[in-house]
Amino acid sequence: MIDWKRVSELREEVGEDNFDEVIDLFLFEVEEELARLANCRDAAALAARLHFLKGSALNIGFTSFSVLCQAGETAAGNGAEADVDIDGVLTCYDQSKQAFVRGLPRIAAA
Repeated sequence: MIDWKRVSELREEVGEDNFDEVIDLFLFEVEEELARLANCRDAAALAARLHFLKGSALNIGFTSFSVLCQAGETAAGNGAEADVDIDGVLTCYDQSKQAFVRGLPRIAAA
């Protein structure tokens, strides 16, 4: 669900002092985008939102979430926006966030 190696790499890239700020910004931006996603019905806009979420997820190590966003982006890009599992994307994000928050102390201790 979480690529902890990527999380460690990100921490090294941005520095220990900036890591918490990067995480807070990620969570804020993703949650804003998820709120917009729930009401999005236009295929192009849906694909664009899912593309943004996928990229953000990959940067922070949310692998399962990024996979679902990629699948949704592909479906929306092919005009099959009704096939996008928005509830699944939302649920996966919540589960990923919980796993991330639980595991974060291990990264900070490393």
